[in-house]
Amino acid sequence: MTRPARSRTGGGGVTSDDIPIGRRVASWRIRRSMTQQMLADRLRRSKSWVDKIERGARPLDRYSVIQELAHVLRVDPEVLLGQPRSTPAGTPDGVDDIRAALARYDTPQAPPQTDELRRQVGHAWLAYQHAHYGQLVRVLPGLLDAAQGARSPELLVQAYRITSSLLVKLGEAGLAWLAADRAMAAAGDDPTLAATATIAVAQALRAANRDPLALTAAQSAANRLLPPSSRLGDHEDGGSGGDQSARQPHDQRGAGLRPAGEWAVGGALLVQAALAAAGCGEHRRADELLGRAAGIAAGLRGYDDTYRASFGPIAVELARVVVAAVRGEAVEALRRHAIVVRREGWRRLPAEYRGAYLVDAARAYLQVGDLRGAARALVDADSVAPAEVRCRPLARTLIAEVARGHPAPAGVARLATLVGLTR
Repeated sequence: MTRPARSRTGGGGVTSDDIPIGRRVASWRIRRSMTQQMLADRLRRSKSWVDKIERGARPLDRYSVIQELAHVLRVDPEVLLGQPRSTPAGTPDGVDDIRAALARYDTPQAPPQTDELRRQVGHAWLAYQHAHYGQLVRVLPGLLDAAQGARSPELLVQAYRITSSLLVKLGEAGLAWLAADRAMAAAGDDPTLAATATIAVAQALRAANRDPLALTAAQSAANRLLPPSSRLGDHEDGGSGGDQSARQPHDQRGAGLRPAGEWAVGGALLVQAALAAAGCGEHRRADELLGRAAGIAAGLRGYDDTYRASFGPIAVELARVVVAAVRGEAVEALRRHAIVVRREGWRRLPAEYRGAYLVDAARAYLQVGDLRGAARALVDADSVAPAEVRCRPLARTLIAEVARGHPAPAGVARLATLVGLTR
């Protein structure tokens, strides 16, 4: 990694300031009224070394050297790297408050107006999709109390889903399952609400290493929601996307046009089922489930994500990458990865989704022993959604593995310092 100032998004374009780090060093040296010789003396290096750094003729690929330069120039290392100031690392404080809110069964004396609660839930979803996990931890206890008091099944299911999804990120799988189960209970007899709640159930069960249960829950919910012609088992195509009927978002049972949002929920459930099947070692079934999902996604161009399923053709392709990596086909996974992150739909995914996927991509790079590729994926994930890297136990484990390289790539060495793995 010869230019750590340039942060790329998994094969896409530059996403942070594209000024070379050497030019930043020169700019700050001039601001500090220092000559190249003065800077060299304070660093105990030669003037020639400083000149080559500033011209880009010599790479700055060690974070310890960047720290030394930053210290002499009296700036943060992030400034030289062209990155925003650090998001705090570690699990945000407040998980115990969420636990207490889930344990309460009493409701507020004066429940909020539905419109106000809907606004609060929408704000929480935006915070989640932008990976503002510290903010969410603070607001969720009050949101859960308000949603329980309002007695709106739709908003209560959404509040529990957000809570469950966040807790999965923070490594609280058991508590995430409790929140997802509450969402299922709140959904009652509404099949679409129950299906959206099952997305959270499957995610929580997978996080708890209960892939067989996640597979059963997600596939069963998908089969209840989707028309018979798009259900797994009607067409054994091993991932081609199914017949044309599976691509058309209409209800085969004569109920007229089915809302696109419901198809998106069904597709998201099939993706969750496929990931769970891969975790169980049922690779053929995973391909079949993704084939069904691809068929549905092909008919959902331009739809509104009413139920926040984050489903579409790109989501299916990203799942294919993860499934390939899980089955041990890391080379194939990375081939697909290089293609999918260049597609237009990639950048339209929520920051949380992209960040989480890039952490998975880092694991695929590690499978083939490519430490630099893994480092690049982690640094890209940090630039897209810092909390995905700095708050998740999984990302911390990957950072530690990559940082064992000698020398560790500058970006990952910096992340290792931020999450407390090095001093």
